[in-house]
Amino acid sequence: MKPSIFFVLAATLLASQATAPEVEITAEPHHHLVFENKSVRVFNVEVDPNTETLPHAHRHDYISVSIGTAEVENNVKGKPPTTTKLSDGDVRFVSAPFTHFVRDVGAQPFRNVTTEIFEDESLRKSTAKWDANKNEDRGLEVLSNGTKQILFVKDGIRATEFELQPGGIVPPHHYSGPHLFVAVTDLDILAAPRTAPPESLLPAHLKSGDSKWLPGNDSQSITNTGPTSAKFVTLEFP
Repeated sequence: MKPSIFFVLAATLLASQATAPEVEITAEPHHHLVFENKSVRVFNVEVDPNTETLPHAHRHDYISVSIGTAEVENNVKGKPPTTTKLSDGDVRFVSAPFTHFVRDVGAQPFRNVTTEIFEDESLRKSTAKWDANKNEDRGLEVLSNGTKQILFVKDGIRATEFELQPGGIVPPHHYSGPHLFVAVTDLDILAAPRTAPPESLLPAHLKSGDSKWLPGNDSQSITNTGPTSAKFVTLEFP
């Protein structure tokens, strides 16, 4: 195919996408709903190279966790396109509402876990805050063969990244509120104590992109029992 023809076809495709009617996020075929309750709606998103999503509406703030590396073009309605390179485990907060479509312009599939925050309006107005004096809203902590880094607090939700070498341990931590656990890498872990209620227990094995909602009011430690480094993210609700 001649280069000129390719660019004409590409421009035609982008133009048709820009004018295509928007769909709800639940009707966008690259967004796969994996969990929903009164607080969140969690999607696994996957877009192959040189393909794009349908234009779709985001009506709630959301937090995305990238699974693997990717390069994407973000086309927000009413704004010029922007291109972003995403690293594995990239965690981003995005304010709504807006409509967009995303095109994978890199060599790798674009994958992420998108967590819509149903209670975003009330959480924005909430007076609940993490204690800055105790470094509950930021900071890096060195663990036993690992690290814990608080990335940000948005809409009252604290996003934290954990990296554990084989045998690394996250010491017992009390989660007073509910939280979402997102596996960035494949995980082999041991969460203790195993006497916690079933809904509060983490599985021993998770694939990258797997997530689990935990109801809170529990305390547990996490050990990386696998042969490779483990990476995961938690989103803690106030």
